[in-house]
Amino acid sequence: MTNPELFQRPIVKMVSNKIAIATVSLGQHATHTLDQKILAAAQHGFAGIELVYPDLSAYAETNNLSISTAAETIKELCANHKLAIVSLAPFENFEGSSTPLEKRLETAKHWVGIARKLGALYLQIPSHYKAEESAGDEALRISDLQKLADIGSAEQPVVSIAYEALSWGTYYSTWEDSLYVVEQVSRSNFGLCLDNFHVITKLWASPFEASGKLPNADNDLAQSLRRFKDHCPLDKIFYLQFSDGERFDPPFSNKHPWYLQGEAPEFTWSKHARPFPLESELGGYMPVVDVARTWIVDAGFEGWVSLEVFDRRMREEGFSVETAARRGIESWGKLKVELEKTSL
Repeated sequence: MTNPELFQRPIVKMVSNKIAIATVSLGQHATHTLDQKILAAAQHGFAGIELVYPDLSAYAETNNLSISTAAETIKELCANHKLAIVSLAPFENFEGSSTPLEKRLETAKHWVGIARKLGALYLQIPSHYKAEESAGDEALRISDLQKLADIGSAEQPVVSIAYEALSWGTYYSTWEDSLYVVEQVSRSNFGLCLDNFHVITKLWASPFEASGKLPNADNDLAQSLRRFKDHCPLDKIFYLQFSDGERFDPPFSNKHPWYLQGEAPEFTWSKHARPFPLESELGGYMPVVDVARTWIVDAGFEGWVSLEVFDRRMREEGFSVETAARRGIESWGKLKVELEKTSL
């Protein structure tokens, strides 16, 4: 006779994604050097890093190297520690900018060249968020991004462009917006970087509500995740980023010490209060698991997952990069456990 309990056991779906961490998420004080961060990431079991350009620039300056030589040195250091360089980030406010195109393309060639020297898989570009510096022409924005992708594919190895919609982006602020941009650019080396923080702060979380949630939060997020499952092509997802967010208590206002006139509240939130996923002890409360389950388990995504957090505590000189690396890998372990719990 069949044991009915067999049909009640959870199905375990193994999550086998390679895990990376952004170098900015390992420490933000001048004493937190790039070589220290690379060593800590490797020792704590990360398979890759997202290299933040200011970290590379600081390393070059400290060691009296050109940025190009620094890139070659860091590539070798990462290879020695068996760490992939997933991306060079963030190439900001490029598309549709009111500054001269020729100047922007020179900057783009520099960034792509450094990414190529690093052996980075991707150059990560967030959506433009400075409205006062934008020409406001969509055809121009798409054309600029096509030129960027073509610079990435002009030489070997190809550098792919990972486009991310910021929740405070001027024109593109949702994952659907970024997918639209990817479709319009229509280049094989131009795809998506999806970050759960931007989806959640656009649809679910609010710094102004005592509950920390928008009025229709759960329904809006659920509908977005359903649309994702139905409409987002897996082959256009280059990599994923995850973090949590702290609830504002008391709610955010212009009296808050982090308030900066003219800055989007989501940007303020992002800079100061994004711990690692599921760090509830540090105030994390966002539905990270719901998003991650849809993006990774339900979608069958097997590519890179990166932890990109901005924790104000990491700006202190006494903070340890080893502490950040340990927190990060423990966070990923907790998230994996939750993702591998799916039931019949």
